[in-house]
Amino acid sequence: MKTEDIALFHRIVETGSLVEAADILNLPKSTLSRRLHALEEELNVKLFHRQSRAMTLTASGSHFYDKTSGILATLEQTLSELNGQDSAVSGHLRILIFPIPELLMITRAIFGFMDLHPELTVELIVSSEPQDMIRNNIDLAFMLEDSFNENEMVARHLFSETVHFYASPSYLARAGRPQDPDDLPQHNSILFRYPNGRIFNDVPFGKDRTITVKGNLCVNALDTCLEATIQGRGISMMPLPFAQPHVDSGELEMLFPNVEPYDGKCFLVYPSRRFISMASQRFIDHIMQAIEQCEQTQLCCAEAYLGGSIKPYSR
Repeated sequence: MKTEDIALFHRIVETGSLVEAADILNLPKSTLSRRLHALEEELNVKLFHRQSRAMTLTASGSHFYDKTSGILATLEQTLSELNGQDSAVSGHLRILIFPIPELLMITRAIFGFMDLHPELTVELIVSSEPQDMIRNNIDLAFMLEDSFNENEMVARHLFSETVHFYASPSYLARAGRPQDPDDLPQHNSILFRYPNGRIFNDVPFGKDRTITVKGNLCVNALDTCLEATIQGRGISMMPLPFAQPHVDSGELEMLFPNVEPYDGKCFLVYPSRRFISMASQRFIDHIMQAIEQCEQTQLCCAEAYLGGSIKPYSR
């Protein structure tokens, strides 16, 4: 019995369709059907009730799925231990990335991992649309807090991002400048919808203060939020590195500079009820190390700057 066939069986279970599983795995439907049939013959049981539009597990299939989930996870862990951390990995990783300011840094870290393991193939999905990671066979995702269900995911904290409020000079000239965060409910805010469907309209200040805002525009991408803010559609909440160039150019103004900002958190997440492959384990280790090295570099640059060894640029 091939472990690859058991893994393919898991993908069919999680998509609920032979066609969808074949599309996601980039395999011909006939190949997937043949390997599933061979697995059933070897086990001498029927794993699925085959219907025209979907496939549902038989009692035997459900039992086999539950039992083999732990077995596959243990096997992957054992192979990782036997091969050592320096051995190459193969296979395919589907990675979802929420469009965040650190997208370029994350992408470069992924490319570095691919260089270490040239037999690995990777598919990157940059999206803020809701995604069922199990059904869509997504192995790992970079997501913001509150954008995923903590009960269904294992989450590793990567970094935090300072988040401020911004508005364009044209909006402030038309609607007036809010002097205090408590003025926000009287203004038009640009709302944000997370991948889990939640609208981010209860906005935090610092650690223990929340204000409910309203607005006539809701978006699900930072780029769209930025453009809407520049065009004077309302007040928005965005990460500092993302908005700072537009503050410097005069397109945006930061509001409430003396109020403690909110720290948004980004996590590397994966489904808790799916076995994690050796490629995923190695990838997680690589990303955590890359983030740590990046933070150390930024800290050294900041210390050098404050110590006077690096002079600030001036025209």
